[in-house]
Amino acid sequence: MAILPILETPDPRLRTISLPVESVDDDVRALIGDMFETMYDAPGIGLAAIQVGVPKRILVIDLQEEEDAEGKPIRNPRVFINPELFDPSDDYGVYTEGCLSVPDQFADVERPAVVHARWLDEQGKAHEERLDGLLATCLQHEMDHLEGILFIDHLSRLKRDMILKKLDKARRNRGA
Repeated sequence: MAILPILETPDPRLRTISLPVESVDDDVRALIGDMFETMYDAPGIGLAAIQVGVPKRILVIDLQEEEDAEGKPIRNPRVFINPELFDPSDDYGVYTEGCLSVPDQFADVERPAVVHARWLDEQGKAHEERLDGLLATCLQHEMDHLEGILFIDHLSRLKRDMILKKLDKARRNRGA
């Protein structure tokens, strides 16, 4: 496995619409392993393949919400290949979202509180589940990446511009 470089806005590849995975094979599983290693190293709780420059409909998520006796996060990795959402709730929830492609920037985003999802796992097995809470939010956030959408696109122009200015200033300060 390898840690892959994460694309950051304004990289135009982040605006690419990702293509469906035709078959879940060893190459796809190797990419998934690299994505998890990259996400954990970042650290983050979700990563779309396009964020590492691969325009495929693959997401990895691990909320790491529970901790062991030593206070370390317990890993619960989940893979979503060719995910689809349907039947979103009429109720909305607001979470403060961040993104590895928009580093160190956060904002409140409103999304459906409950969604139903279909996807394939890393073995090609089909799943369908009702999701809520942080997992529903994270899945919607990562699925946006598959359509070339960033969380900042859900914000007002003023808030989005403020975040982009902060990001640009941070890059200049670290010499990037």
